[in-house]
Amino acid sequence: MGQKIEQDLQRFRKIVRGKIKSNLSKYISRGEMIGKKGNDLVSIPMPSINTPQFRYGSKGSGGVGVGEGQPGQPLTKPQDGEGDPQAGDQPGGHILEVDLTMEELADILGEELALPRIEPKGKKNVVTEKDKYSSIRNVGPESLRHFKRTYKKALKRQISTGTYSPTNPLVVPIREDKQYRSWKEVPKPDAVACVVYMMDVSGSMTDEQKEIVRIEAFWIDTWIKKHYQGVDTVYIVHDAVAHEVDEHTFYHTRESGGTKISAAYEMANKIIDARFPPTEWNVYAFHFSDGDNWGDDNAKCQEILKTQLLPKLNLFGYGQVESPYGSGEFFEHVNELTDDHENVVVTKVPDREAILASIKEFLKTGR
Repeated sequence: MGQKIEQDLQRFRKIVRGKIKSNLSKYISRGEMIGKKGNDLVSIPMPSINTPQFRYGSKGSGGVGVGEGQPGQPLTKPQDGEGDPQAGDQPGGHILEVDLTMEELADILGEELALPRIEPKGKKNVVTEKDKYSSIRNVGPESLRHFKRTYKKALKRQISTGTYSPTNPLVVPIREDKQYRSWKEVPKPDAVACVVYMMDVSGSMTDEQKEIVRIEAFWIDTWIKKHYQGVDTVYIVHDAVAHEVDEHTFYHTRESGGTKISAAYEMANKIIDARFPPTEWNVYAFHFSDGDNWGDDNAKCQEILKTQLLPKLNLFGYGQVESPYGSGEFFEHVNELTDDHENVVVTKVPDREAILASIKEFLKTGR
């Protein structure tokens, strides 16, 4: 019975997985998953999934070809539009809350966007689990039987019971003599990662643009965390000056000053040098802006990227969100770097529907 239940559960999860994949762009653009994120699970609202079955009407209510009517006549009487609206008495569609782990969510994202695995660099102190055979127990599979310990125990038993003969030194283990290797999970150092998010919060960035950034950052996090157990995240906001902030402030701050993008790049470079040396860390940086920048600052931004930031980064992604107030000129200045630097990716995100394509563009390199 338990095996049957487990089979049904796995079948149901496959159906749910297919439903999520087919509607992934809808969930991404609306941000429904983010709003229902818990510590380890994400709750996803979706239409009720019903097992196909025959459904019958009320007995004696007629059927196909029964009753008055002419060929071609509509099956239902058209509404004449008169009268007051009335409350309905029929049940509506049901919404099912499905919980998925972040690992499952990342797998769905990777399958849908055909994303390659990230190849980490560097080893340090992020912990993964490794099985280490360090103990002995009395039960286990024959493939893990410890020959030497089993032989010694059998020999002691035969000597103590007087069945061992030095002239015929035959030692035959019985069930109680057998010893098996056992394992335990031990921490193993693995590659570490840091993700630096930078965003323009000047007056030209509206709340809608920030929500687009928030949704995209959630999915980028989901994919990167699949490949690293433990990821440090840094948030930097800037207008004419830059500040390191927490996550809430990052998505809810709005300033009214001018824009100097170089301030954010300089701060990111200092933070990486101080806390995340690239010899030990895999560093990813993503910058979101509407492309509005102080004219004389563009050349400085290119210089900082080429000589300081890019040599330290696995990936630098620039995402330009469309704002009714921004000029959008900065995109071309970053795009110039893509010919000579493989770790630079630029995308335009005019609205929520473009988030999926932007994520794929950022993560398709597998760096």
